[in-house]
Amino acid sequence: MHPHPPVPWSPTRRSRGGARARRGAPASGPAPARPAHFTGRHALVTGLRTLLTRPDRDRPAVAVLSGMAGVGKSALALHVSHGLREEFPDGQLHLHLHGATPGMSPLAPCQSLTALLRDLGVPPRGIPETPDAAAALLRSLLAPTRTLLVLDDAASAAQVRPLLPAGAGCAVVVTSRSPLTALDGAARFALTPLSAPESAALLRAASGRDGAGTAGSGDMDRLAESCGRLPLALRIAAARLAARRALTPADLAGLLTAQGSRLDHLEYDDLSVRRSLSVAHAALDPDAALALRRLGAVDIPEYDASLVARLMSSDGAEPPFDVRRAAAALERLVDVALLDEVAYQRFVPHDLVRDFAHELAVRLDGEQGRAAAVERALRWFGESARQAGLALVPAHLAGNRVPPPIGEVPPFPGEAEALAWGDRELPGLVTLTRAYAPKSRTALRAIRAAFPYLQRRGRLQELGLLNEAALDAARAAGDGEAEAHALTDLAAVHFMLGRSERSLALNDEAIGLWPALGEDSRVQRGLANRGMLLERLERYEEAAEALEESLACARRLGDDHGEGVILSHLGNLHEHTDASHAITCHERSLDVGVRLGSPLLRHTAHCNIGYARLALGQPGLAAGHFEECLAIIGEGDEGDWQSQSQSRVGLVRALRALGRRAAATRECALVMERAVSRGDDFTEGLARHQHGLLLSAESRTGEALDEWRRAYACLDGMDAKVLPELRALLGRTA
Repeated sequence: MHPHPPVPWSPTRRSRGGARARRGAPASGPAPARPAHFTGRHALVTGLRTLLTRPDRDRPAVAVLSGMAGVGKSALALHVSHGLREEFPDGQLHLHLHGATPGMSPLAPCQSLTALLRDLGVPPRGIPETPDAAAALLRSLLAPTRTLLVLDDAASAAQVRPLLPAGAGCAVVVTSRSPLTALDGAARFALTPLSAPESAALLRAASGRDGAGTAGSGDMDRLAESCGRLPLALRIAAARLAARRALTPADLAGLLTAQGSRLDHLEYDDLSVRRSLSVAHAALDPDAALALRRLGAVDIPEYDASLVARLMSSDGAEPPFDVRRAAAALERLVDVALLDEVAYQRFVPHDLVRDFAHELAVRLDGEQGRAAAVERALRWFGESARQAGLALVPAHLAGNRVPPPIGEVPPFPGEAEALAWGDRELPGLVTLTRAYAPKSRTALRAIRAAFPYLQRRGRLQELGLLNEAALDAARAAGDGEAEAHALTDLAAVHFMLGRSERSLALNDEAIGLWPALGEDSRVQRGLANRGMLLERLERYEEAAEALEESLACARRLGDDHGEGVILSHLGNLHEHTDASHAITCHERSLDVGVRLGSPLLRHTAHCNIGYARLALGQPGLAAGHFEECLAIIGEGDEGDWQSQSQSRVGLVRALRALGRRAAATRECALVMERAVSRGDDFTEGLARHQHGLLLSAESRTGEALDEWRRAYACLDGMDAKVLPELRALLGRTA
């Protein structure tokens, strides 16, 4: 019943089988061994010692150490208890409650009380038969003493509650996978995996490879990460290294990172990560067990309760699992340390739990069941992204920019909620759609649906990654429509990144596909984009031809919004020869935007007029248009990034030309910060170019040169029009 012999107690007998503890010299006898190679946990050790030895308490101190299987709860309890022998002179009692012992049931209160009373020297005939009476006797025996109880591996608060002493001189350390929140008055200490340095140190110490000629720190660090920095896994790895001197840390790390084999290599003698997790899984209710294995079918960084409700559903029902029911199942997994709740209803498993859950999905659901779960996840991501797009895209443009329905998801109340959803779910959306684009048409539709959110947020790297994957998958599947959409969206990404040549080539490929698909409106928009790109590449005659063809097509289709966009592009084209005429075109585009109630046309027109005013040497007028543009799209970080970035760079130029260097510097810093956070090298380079000019105006030549070097590094290889100026500033040749 006890993994370690408890410290014996010498009571004096009382009538009716009772006992009274004898004060005097500390009880002696064999104590549980101090854990070998205990590493780290300094803050936890200090916190526990302080709690357990506080002299001014009026009740016993109770500490609950919680955490996942193998995280080192028992080792920490024993390490601390060994260091408190002097503080508890009447002895220590250690009892294993078998809350999660393979092949054993948790001790019932009567069993636990009997064991503790026997350890205190109460003869079998003196132990009361009822748990209440036995608990009262235990409390009376311990009341006048200073005793430390270590109750290891508790299953529940109900299992622990009868064992708690009443005397203020006593203290209790409880270990459990659950935090036992129903145990009143307890202080809770949640254990997490060790830090990277602590993990490597434990590996070295436990494996005996800590001296000259042992593996370098890099190999041990990689092995520690492969073990998830979980102490049980680290000790198993160390035992393997100690048993086979020819096995190097690099070799073992390679075995652990091989697909689908990690848990096979984290077993040694009687130590097993898989077996420890299996005990927790066997005790789960059906909902929690289903939730865990469905997480194993869909490998993404974090899980939302709404998504898990879909995963727990059956095909044909959307969803029979209420979100609250799924959330309750996930919370129970948190209670037994199989998941962490990193934010409200946001759940993350430890890496080794991921592996275990994946094994469950393979074994219990099979390949067909796993594929069905992935498809449900893709539908949830895709339709949620589509609903975000509907909230972000003006209604009159939604038909062209938002794909048809993908699943069943409620609409978002507004833009803020749509953006918040995207911010939360972006890592999972990217991970899943990239992985399954070659296998699932739903993944391709989800990628397309995500475009409005990603463009709005300026997430250009993710846009590029997803649409490259979509393009490859569409071509492999011979799906012309999906290919045309991916080409169009990828062309937009390269345009926003300042790569007009590549953007033009992709856009032209898409134009070649749309006629066969009967998409005249997309041909018109493709021609407008072609004209814009040719203008940027200084191929002005070709640009004019493409824009005139697009304008005729828009008028034939009755597309007023499209006509407004083309007028904007024509204005940009005329700016090279007649800035005043350019402004006239932009004002016509602005009129269309006002008539249609289109913020997109309005802020684009104001931004373009601002740049035309700069070309005419009118920075004051230009600044007004840039400020109006920002007022339309929003001053904060919520507005469309493409429009916001262009307007803010233009505003920096206008403020600098007006001699308002402090305001220009503040604006420039804001643009650089937001560009860097989005991975937008093009905008970052433009902003650093301007910042260098501001620094140069203050005779800070060295700092200016540093900024121009950074700007050049950002823009090199792009078709940014400032590159010749940067080369001249840096004294470079083309």
